[in-house]
Amino acid sequence: MTPPFTLRPAQEADLPHIVRLIRGLAEYEHLLHETSVTEDSLREPLFGPLPRAYAVIAEVSGRPAGLALFFYTFSTFKARSNIFLEDLFVEPAYRGAGIGVALMRHVAQLAIAENCRFVEWRVLDWNQPSIDFYNRIGAEPLIGWHTRQLGGDALAALAEGHPNG
Repeated sequence: MTPPFTLRPAQEADLPHIVRLIRGLAEYEHLLHETSVTEDSLREPLFGPLPRAYAVIAEVSGRPAGLALFFYTFSTFKARSNIFLEDLFVEPAYRGAGIGVALMRHVAQLAIAENCRFVEWRVLDWNQPSIDFYNRIGAEPLIGWHTRQLGGDALAALAEGHPNG
């Protein structure tokens, strides 16, 4: 039986735990080889003078066991902000205790309080347990849109004025 948990905004002292939880998510998603996150690389974006992202920690008996990491986007069509949930992770030993739902509820409450239109995120197509969880809380797939990503050499080439196309 999982002991009770609490949610709280992440603090700079949580950086080792945030890195551990992000690496745990990367391992679960079979993407650990792509992970280069460090405490130093997260310090400025999360806790600098102009934060680019925000984190909520779920603690069990004083130990961080879950994480929701998010940032804000903007809808020009509606002139309103949205929340993009970059990472949601609960350590395997604590799954099934309501921590994931509580983290999602917390982010949803922030979205409502800040007049956001929606909360959006991605889920890997093979991750059926997460897809099932998201379906249970009422999330729907975004039909008609494809996610695109520009990075590496193509990003550099475009920035330099040499698009690949």
